[in-house]
Amino acid sequence: MPQITYFKTPCPEHINSQILQMVVDNLTDISMVAIPPSNLLYNIYQYAIGFEVHLYLEALNGAKGIAVELLVATDDDDPEKVVGFLLYLPVKDDPEACGVAYMAVDGGHRRQGIARRMLREMVGRYPHAELTCAVNKVPYFESMGFQVVGVRGTQVLMNTRDHGSDGLMGLLDVASIYSSLEVRQIHTYLLQKHGKRAMVDAEKQRDRHLDQMTRKANEFVRERLGDGAVRASAAHLRLV
Repeated sequence: MPQITYFKTPCPEHINSQILQMVVDNLTDISMVAIPPSNLLYNIYQYAIGFEVHLYLEALNGAKGIAVELLVATDDDDPEKVVGFLLYLPVKDDPEACGVAYMAVDGGHRRQGIARRMLREMVGRYPHAELTCAVNKVPYFESMGFQVVGVRGTQVLMNTRDHGSDGLMGLLDVASIYSSLEVRQIHTYLLQKHGKRAMVDAEKQRDRHLDQMTRKANEFVRERLGDGAVRASAAHLRLV
């Protein structure tokens, strides 16, 4: 049975590096963009979202002014091996509330209840918990006690209660990552390798994919909760 360890301060580097590798390996599953590896922009999102998680891991030291907590699952036979993680953000002014930022389980350790155990521990600390997921994952989170409360972007918004917290959740401003020198360099490399037409096609494919996911999430939530709930949830999240 994997060991679950709680971190409220920076964790050892060998854990950080494995978490970041897990992010890169599971990008399609954990990103709201859900871009497939076949898309030429995939490497850009691998870097950008990996760097975003890196910044959140750094924020565990409190220096960035936001609250971040982390649960790490390690292999029982090899305690140095990370097999899953759950990174979540406590809500300011609401000691019972938090929101899931990122969660992943190693491909070779799925269907062992690792995600369920991490979520259960998080909810034990913060019973008013919120997350977003793809439509096809809704039944899994419903089995964990979450319920559909709305839609956020491309994903269904779920909560352990029938409403979101009125508190403020601190998020890092990650927009600058996509305009960083590193992202520009990756884009330039891909442009030189594949050509402008292929890159434009990749952007169109991504945009169509995002539109399809957004439409699917909205249709699902509308069927569950009604059209008014979809409109209301668009303005739900309050950030620091």
